[in-house]
Amino acid sequence: QVQLVESGGGLVQAGGSLRLSCAASGRTFDTYGRGWFRQAPGKDREFVAAISSSGGSTYYADSVKGRFTISRDNAKNMVYLQMNSLKPEDTAVYYCARQRVVAGTRPTDFGSWGQGTQVTVSS
Repeated sequence: QVQLVESGGGLVQAGGSLRLSCAASGRTFDTYGRGWFRQAPGKDREFVAAISSSGGSTYYADSVKGRFTISRDNAKNMVYLQMNSLKPEDTAVYYCARQRVVAGTRPTDFGSWGQGTQVTVSS
């Protein structure tokens, strides 16, 4: 069983940057990809970015492409989401999850969800 804990959220002005971290504990021997999702109030949870187990493949939602970068450090059991040029519409709770389906981008393709970290972007 893998437990994931997100951190790094906060309040930032539009155009600013934040880096989210996702720490894994428990059974950390992990050949699965990892992903980030977000959920704004009253909206469905949406895919943001994902990275393969080796880190060699990454993919992004169109809404964040060119602004967000996902990375991982397997030696530290960490996954990161660097968010630049933030917009008010990026405001949401951000979740880290373990990918169960290769190249999947649906919430049902992921498991072992963290508790989330709030990101608020002011205009």
